[in-house]
Amino acid sequence: GSLPVAPVAGNRTTVRVVVVGDRGTGKSSLIAAAASDLEGKAKLEEELKRADAVVLTYACDKPETLNRLQTFWIPEVRRLKVKAPVIVVGCKLDLRDEHFPVSLERVMAPIMQQFREIETCIECSAANLVQVPEVFYYAQKAVLHPTAPLFDQESQTLKPRCIRALKRIFILCDHDMDGALNDRELNEFQIKCFNAPLQPAEIVGVKRVVQERVPEGDGALQDSELDELFSTAPESPWDEAPYKNSVERTEFGDIRLSALRVTRKRTLDAKKQQSDRHVFQCFVFGPKNAGKTSLLSSFVGRPFQNTDGSTGNQSYTVNAVDQLRGTKKTLILHEIQEDDVKQFLSNKDSLAACDVAIFVYDSSDEYSLKRASALLMDVARRGEDTGYGVPCLFVALKDDLDSYPMAARDSDAICRELKIDAPIRISIKKREMNNIFWRIVNAAERCHLSVPETEYGRNMKQYRHLVNRSLVFASVGAAAAVIALAAYRAYASRKGHSAS
Repeated sequence: GSLPVAPVAGNRTTVRVVVVGDRGTGKSSLIAAAASDLEGKAKLEEELKRADAVVLTYACDKPETLNRLQTFWIPEVRRLKVKAPVIVVGCKLDLRDEHFPVSLERVMAPIMQQFREIETCIECSAANLVQVPEVFYYAQKAVLHPTAPLFDQESQTLKPRCIRALKRIFILCDHDMDGALNDRELNEFQIKCFNAPLQPAEIVGVKRVVQERVPEGDGALQDSELDELFSTAPESPWDEAPYKNSVERTEFGDIRLSALRVTRKRTLDAKKQQSDRHVFQCFVFGPKNAGKTSLLSSFVGRPFQNTDGSTGNQSYTVNAVDQLRGTKKTLILHEIQEDDVKQFLSNKDSLAACDVAIFVYDSSDEYSLKRASALLMDVARRGEDTGYGVPCLFVALKDDLDSYPMAARDSDAICRELKIDAPIRISIKKREMNNIFWRIVNAAERCHLSVPETEYGRNMKQYRHLVNRSLVFASVGAAAAVIALAAYRAYASRKGHSAS
């Protein structure tokens, strides 16, 4: 029979449950008189295709009816391509021979293993009113709170998005962020979910299970553990350049934990006016033939080559830079081709990973300077629009060549206009590098300096300053009015009391 059932939650007003099974298995008793018998194969197929949930019945006192579920009813549901969840119900529990008890789990486990569409198994007795409401509760639950989005029945594993959600829940519950739930955090989680605390013995049991299944590590991360670490992030940085295959590994191929270090946001570094990062990423902008690729090659000790006219396939170079204080910082140079700049900046987060940007140009070519200046302006404006303003350096390459007339004046004027340091002039060919890489790292560490400021940015800053001043004056005026009113009321009250 078919039975409309009121849902316990959600937007649905009814859940259509179809109860089918062999004659004499207890269908009619189960649904009482709430639904009519299904007559004919066509009617059966029509009802099954319209069902939100399917209840398949067998008689607890007739083992052959359980076999019929496997040989006829479940295959029939599959043949009709019914996508509704299936609940298997053993009826007439009161008629089973009490001298031959049967374990429902032992009987149903192999059947559920074979037929993954089975959501739940339960036994009931309509005569004794044992677990009858639970049958339809589980049917409703299978529709209103389906496990399909969470659990893959075929592989018997949680689905990836479910795993991510559970990990996010764990992180939110891990208040002290030590990577484990202590007794208090575990108990708070239990209360949040079930409105009831865990008993001390239960907490011990949970810990025992975790200890048995998660052995201690060896101070390094396997590839699977690295994936696990970033599994709740939008993506893992270790899957992409420049970090992919770029760190020291153990003899077993694992990444050392020393390669990972949690740092604060770059925007907070700018407010604190100092960065304590050990690794800095420098974006290298510049027009074609300016010498970007040569600069990257020189950073890792490759000999100078004339690369004019080449597109340059080298996108990253990484090396350590010795600081004056005797410390070492790691610098990543990321070359961005001129043709890719527009698309690169179209992403509002394009500068989020950038610690410092340099703009290189051919000091002997007036057009190269103009193009580098335009790129600098584009990046500066993008930084002001998105809040990712970064320190910028202007770098004049090919200083060994004769510069065009007024080159020094023009480049200095650009830097003054944007309030950044004067151009750094170097010659890779003559190995006159002018401490360029140390100066890049120094600019990244002092992240509040050398951030370019356009006329648009200055106007916006002045506008915000005026608005803030107006708000302050308005607040002070409002506060004065409130104080005056309070003083007047106090005066009036005292006067009234003295008069009486």
